[in-house]
Amino acid sequence: MTEYSESLINEQQPTTVRPVVEPNNPYASTRGSLASKQLPTFDEAIINKYNRSGPRYTSYPTALEFSEIPDGLETKILQDREARAPLSLYFHIPFCRHLCYYCACNKIITKKNSDSGDYLQYLMAEIKHKRRLLAVPDDSDKPLVKQLHLGGGTPTFLSDEEMVQLWEFLQTQFEFLPEDEGDYSIEIDPRELGDNTLKTLRELGFNRVSLGVQDLDETVQIAVNRVYSAELIENVLNEARDLGFHSINLDLIYGLPHQTPVTLDKTVRRIIEMSPDRLSVFNYAHLPERFKAQRQIKDEDLPDPAAKLTMLGNTINTLSEAGYQYIGIDHFAKPDDELAVAQREGKLHRNFQGYTIMGDCDLLGFGVSSISQIANANTRYILQNDTDLQAYQANIDAAQSNPAVMPAVKVIKTSIKDRLREYVIMNLLCHDYIDFKDVNQKFGIDAITYFIEEIQQLGAMQEDKLIDMDAAGIRVLPKGRLLGRNVAMVFDEYLDKKHKNRFSKVI
Repeated sequence: MTEYSESLINEQQPTTVRPVVEPNNPYASTRGSLASKQLPTFDEAIINKYNRSGPRYTSYPTALEFSEIPDGLETKILQDREARAPLSLYFHIPFCRHLCYYCACNKIITKKNSDSGDYLQYLMAEIKHKRRLLAVPDDSDKPLVKQLHLGGGTPTFLSDEEMVQLWEFLQTQFEFLPEDEGDYSIEIDPRELGDNTLKTLRELGFNRVSLGVQDLDETVQIAVNRVYSAELIENVLNEARDLGFHSINLDLIYGLPHQTPVTLDKTVRRIIEMSPDRLSVFNYAHLPERFKAQRQIKDEDLPDPAAKLTMLGNTINTLSEAGYQYIGIDHFAKPDDELAVAQREGKLHRNFQGYTIMGDCDLLGFGVSSISQIANANTRYILQNDTDLQAYQANIDAAQSNPAVMPAVKVIKTSIKDRLREYVIMNLLCHDYIDFKDVNQKFGIDAITYFIEEIQQLGAMQEDKLIDMDAAGIRVLPKGRLLGRNVAMVFDEYLDKKHKNRFSKVI
């Protein structure tokens, strides 16, 4: 049994909970981010040895640790939030006109335009309901927002007019940084753009867009029910670039039906010609027993594990040769993109929106299934709204007559022990390094003694040259960069207690 310091047992040791990976990380200031200096090494034998199911760590503890929220707790969390802490806002728009068979997101397939208008009214009611509980700085009448993201579903299911309505309403509730300082992004289905949608978004202040591409091969597209031409993607990307969007991300997936190393390599090289600022290259997790839409995909049409590994290796090599920096967990960025710069400077963070440069923000989620992450003093709370649309709407309706009713139905209250492990996990995933002296100073422990069992478990990874450990800390080596989640999992106290089979494979 690992020895715990008395301060951790009593949970009285003061520690900074915001941000998780701090800009003044001594490793970042003295060494620069290790991750930015090394390309991941693709070793098929090592990947096969360590490839197991595991979390993506958009939070710690993960969302599987949610429990029912007590009455009144969300109200108290919002009221007690530090007034000067900036906000990151997330809005979940669940509607899609087409069903993509691979998708595991919370979505509703509909072609009724009126659905978005009805939903928008509920969204604005929730915004107003939560906003009235938030304290504001003495020198301001509105909370400060540094980041905003619309996800889904298909956020551009909202009409241009509805998007303007939502944006103008938000201006009455919050104070936003100028668009050249803030991070305001939206996910886009390139098939669902009106003639003026991108122009409207840019004029409102959106400065980053993400396009779901997945694959450019027509056979693959037909198999997953998401068909469009490379020319459409390129035209959307070029228009966004001409309009002055700061950063453009494209999503790709490997492991889809009928994909081969040859066809995917052709897609990747075509995408490189389009020159997006960022790329997300996800592993397709085939879980038809959990996600009904995936039952439309035949098992026999999927590439085998060896082919998937070849696709991944080829993609990494091709993107690296094209100058993209591997950020971590499927993400690549050009060296001058904000994510890459933040990683090199030791300022990269990770939350439910993935990798982010805004780690000092509280995350406030709105809409069905949305998640919030809010820090109060030395406690961090993770909250989630109902994942069922009708139940979510019923909560918002009830709140109109009873202000005590709040939309969140689940919560995680993190302990200082959780935050210690979160700090270690997120530093490993963002910067490929954890500095023991840094941990000792922040949490009042001797890290080597505290994590002696974990250090012993990492011995095999050190022998395989995935990591290097010494008295100063733990460094993820090039051979281990693709398996960073495996290194992080060693520090997860919850992982082997339950939910073993609820996660997808790391690779």
